[in-house]
Amino acid sequence: THFLFHSLQAKMSRPVQARRLEGIDKNIWVEFVKLAATYSKVNLGQGFPDFPAPDFLTEALTRALGGGNHMLHQYTRAFGHPPLVKVLAQFFGKLLGRDLDPMTNVMVTVGAYQALFCCFQALVDEGDEVIIIEPFFDCYEPMVKMAGGTPVFVPLRPNPPKDGKLMSSADWQLDPAELASKFSEKTKAIVLNSPNNPLGKVFSREELGLIAELCVKHDVLCISDEVYEWLVYDGKQHIRIASLQGMWDRTVIIGSAGKTFSATGWKVGWVVGPDRLLQHLRTVHQNSVYHCATIAQEAVAQGFQRELMLYGKPESYFVQLPKELQQKRDWLVQSLDGVGMKPIIPEGTYFLVADISPFKSDVPDVPNSDEPYDSRFAKWMVKNKGLAAIPLSAFYSEAHKNNYPNFIRFCFAKEEATLKAASDILQKWKQEKNSS
Repeated sequence: THFLFHSLQAKMSRPVQARRLEGIDKNIWVEFVKLAATYSKVNLGQGFPDFPAPDFLTEALTRALGGGNHMLHQYTRAFGHPPLVKVLAQFFGKLLGRDLDPMTNVMVTVGAYQALFCCFQALVDEGDEVIIIEPFFDCYEPMVKMAGGTPVFVPLRPNPPKDGKLMSSADWQLDPAELASKFSEKTKAIVLNSPNNPLGKVFSREELGLIAELCVKHDVLCISDEVYEWLVYDGKQHIRIASLQGMWDRTVIIGSAGKTFSATGWKVGWVVGPDRLLQHLRTVHQNSVYHCATIAQEAVAQGFQRELMLYGKPESYFVQLPKELQQKRDWLVQSLDGVGMKPIIPEGTYFLVADISPFKSDVPDVPNSDEPYDSRFAKWMVKNKGLAAIPLSAFYSEAHKNNYPNFIRFCFAKEEATLKAASDILQKWKQEKNSS
């Protein structure tokens, strides 16, 4: 009994968590997804479509499940199911104008999320600086820190149009001198996300040229998150930075079947790039997840085979989807504008950011609070109005969280009924305000 008593006392006193996890335990999605699940009648928060994935994709999955090839239920090649890497190499080879080797220039990952993780773990060392353009998809910062790197932030700054027109995501721009000042011999990589989540900004050829020039000059890698590559509107064009001079050799391109085929729960992503970079990503991949679901890869491969055949034709899903989403965007823009929540019109993605200023009187400010105002507003809105959205401050570093406190992000990749229900909530809210 004496020994037992001692072992009960002998609680671990040394810290159990690895140092690389310090300060990155909070995650906005965990909190807001839970709030939305508890309170929301209409969820325009997290970025997933609530309309079905295309028939050709779900049919491909059904065929793969019942099609007599029982090996589709077993392991496939660790770095990507051969039919999928083959068609991705053909497809992206066509887009980039180069011959890609499916075995060395493409790797399949558990969604674009794991692709990002592989990039930071494989390419960023203790003390390396990684430039992140604000606002940014929130996982970039903790992933850089987990790899031992130091995130360095450079902002897109808004230049509102003078004529009282609605702002566009194109009005948020990098200051060339400010961007150049962030590059040094410590800089290992820059993360580029075009089309950008949360703003929906599609970087222009000039802007990409500026980034490319600095990457070449300072011998810096580019991690190019292009998951919304097909979702661009108003005849805009998605330009791939890897196609600019000097950039193929130093760029890892990240893509996502979730966003490409409206099936975010399948978690099939990929990286495309030169073997000299991808070989290190393969090392991280083989020592973390090793392998992605075979059957989902098979179905995505068939989706891409279809799209390769229909490339540029009106029946192509990659042509149809942005048309549909542009209509949804326009509908939400009108609804928000109608109630005075000025939207920033996105050039791409699932998202638009809107100015909540006219509704602030309903949600009192708490002076000296640690929490940014937009975050309190979004929580109040989901609890009291049943409408879920994400605060823009979620996409800024700690130091800059209060720079734009009056904006929230809405997802418009939703059924018409969902968008209409959101519009009804806003209309009713506005009427209540006017009558009080």
